[in-house]
Amino acid sequence: MKFSRKNPGPNGLRNSKNASLSQLLGQRNNTLILLDSTVSPIFFFRQWQRLKNCAHEKGIRLIGDLPIFVAHDSADVWTHPEWFELDPDGNPLRVAGVPPDYFSPTGQRWGNPLFLWEAMESSGYSWWKLRIRILLETVDLVRIDHLRGFDQYWAIPAENQTAENGSWVQGLGKSFFDAMLREFGTLPVIAEDLGLITPEVNLMRKECGFPGMKVLQFAFEDDWHQPFLPHNVESLSVIYTGTHDNNTTRGWWKEASPELRRNVCRYLGFESNEENIAANLTRLAWMSSSSLAITPLQDLLNLDGNCRMNLPGTISGNWIWRCTAGQFDALNPNLLREWNEISGRDWFVLMHFLNLSVIKIFRYNEGYM
Repeated sequence: MKFSRKNPGPNGLRNSKNASLSQLLGQRNNTLILLDSTVSPIFFFRQWQRLKNCAHEKGIRLIGDLPIFVAHDSADVWTHPEWFELDPDGNPLRVAGVPPDYFSPTGQRWGNPLFLWEAMESSGYSWWKLRIRILLETVDLVRIDHLRGFDQYWAIPAENQTAENGSWVQGLGKSFFDAMLREFGTLPVIAEDLGLITPEVNLMRKECGFPGMKVLQFAFEDDWHQPFLPHNVESLSVIYTGTHDNNTTRGWWKEASPELRRNVCRYLGFESNEENIAANLTRLAWMSSSSLAITPLQDLLNLDGNCRMNLPGTISGNWIWRCTAGQFDALNPNLLREWNEISGRDWFVLMHFLNLSVIKIFRYNEGYM
């Protein structure tokens, strides 16, 4: 069920502490809402478990996403307002986002209410432990979104419609992950450490043993010391041609400057063009020392920017691309098999729960999964 200042819940039950089951069921429509909210997840998890079991039988592993924040109208905020930065009426005081960056000159205002980290720590992180436990039962590998937000997070006054006037606020840092590691022993995760990353965040990630992310589309704009270039990446990393937030590689190449294209060709050692750039960067990712190499299905199919999955900072036209059954006929499994053999990667298909159009090939590392 979703509740917010615009939709404070059945019978105006803005505060969950005042709600009772009899009140919620007081009207027929409310009964239907409650039943749908209760029964639908049950069917989903039953069906998902069957899908997961089928995937495992075929050698497929599933990656899930762990967004750091939750929505204001979520059941989590409604039932535990004491863990979030809210005013007495339940409205956010400050909201989450990121400052101006590569994707947006005005930053990104996500709008999620911020955590009261000390209150969550006092509870023993009970909500976080339950959240992670359920996710690990649902998928095999978890991408932790916005790793920096655990060390420092960008706090934007709720009345601001853009993110420029936010400020960095200190979070709990490594002590949070220490608590999670004590609870779960190991965490099979990918740490999303893109954007404005501080030395403290890098140190936290390494001390926790989490692989970070390297994106080839970001690798060729500066100098040859760029940390995303394959000869500079560490093995404790995951390398991408591009993520769900990037253009497709073909679309990226079409929009690239002549200087950037020259840099790419210099690094590859041969000329590239719109027809082969996606395959060339995919092969480059495969040959890197990163433990995991990832390429979106759009790149394997050499699709253009019209098939881009998401454009950060926009609210419409995203997440609508779908792969058709016929498009799979264009894949060349022999080429992938050749790259796997040369690079020493095992054939390990991973489907991303965030974006089921992404194929991942895994270089097996004992204990990684």
